[in-house]
Amino acid sequence: MRSHAQERARRAITRLAHQGRGAGEFALAAARALRPAVGFDGVCVLMFDPATLLQTGEVVENGLPVEAFQRMTQIEVGEDDFNKFAALALSRRPAASLYASTGGQLERSVRHREVRGPNGIHGDELRASLVSRSGTWGGITLLRADGPPFTPSDVGFLAAMSRQLADGLRQSLLIDATAENRPRTDAGLLVLADDNSIELANAAAWEWLEELGSGAATGASVPPVVHAVASHARSLAAGGDTGSAASARLRTRAGRWLLVRGSLLGEAPHQRAAVILEAAQPRSLFPLISRVYGLTEPERRVSELVAQGLPTREIAGRLHLTQYTVQDHLKSIFTKIGVHTRGELIARIYLHGGEPDQL
Repeated sequence: MRSHAQERARRAITRLAHQGRGAGEFALAAARALRPAVGFDGVCVLMFDPATLLQTGEVVENGLPVEAFQRMTQIEVGEDDFNKFAALALSRRPAASLYASTGGQLERSVRHREVRGPNGIHGDELRASLVSRSGTWGGITLLRADGPPFTPSDVGFLAAMSRQLADGLRQSLLIDATAENRPRTDAGLLVLADDNSIELANAAAWEWLEELGSGAATGASVPPVVHAVASHARSLAAGGDTGSAASARLRTRAGRWLLVRGSLLGEAPHQRAAVILEAAQPRSLFPLISRVYGLTEPERRVSELVAQGLPTREIAGRLHLTQYTVQDHLKSIFTKIGVHTRGELIARIYLHGGEPDQL
């Protein structure tokens, strides 16, 4: 019976990935499709910037309360614990249960001791990083409030679904925004206290937060991406890494691409975090957009040189390829992105942020 339920879930998620749903809608529908195959009480699906693995969004159903999010983010980006998404993304099997990883002693996990248990979740947790050939696009956590732990079959099935779920999230980024096209907002500046609450913000920051749908202006928590970037900045500083940047890119409800960058102000122990929110420029977007379209590394390099206006012969010379190979790469790029000329390619990726219907 379980194998039949798993096959039905697999087919349902395949259909969902091609129904033109946005990331949040796809994530929730996919989680519900999984429930008959892998029983669980609550679910949390996270969306990541595949370049930095920082969280850019989340969908939660019967999971942890909003107040728990900050501590979970701190653990994920800056502390040791079992089954962290970054580690799962690099492992041969991208899924694992907390019960199996801790040898049946859930209290060994920091997030179980400090967050899950105190919030009434005493059962097992099954996590998977959602990994495809183009990167890690998110993570999923299945929760059991109590009862038996997840089985090896459950873990194996979710691991097998990782790529399908990742491709579904990747496809969701190709969905054209339905919101009206508003003028570009100026850069926003947030100053966050050591608990990531907002101390100062300029007018543009409030506009961006409203566009992200955070509700921060009315006292609700700041968006997941702001928490993640600020927490990552603190983690980098604590480790003495001053050369790396904490940043993430995501699409807002209005269909615009946003770049979020974080750094620290002042001295410990009460260091504030400065977070900049600004419209993502084409150069910073290209690595993400190329992943969305599934371009290979050689195809990405060819695309970047095409955008500089270089002819085929010069591209071949710079990349140490034959002109025929460059032409083959261009044919593949045009097919994947759905364009016919170099001009359309540049407009699609560099002028319109990768949106399929904006030419």
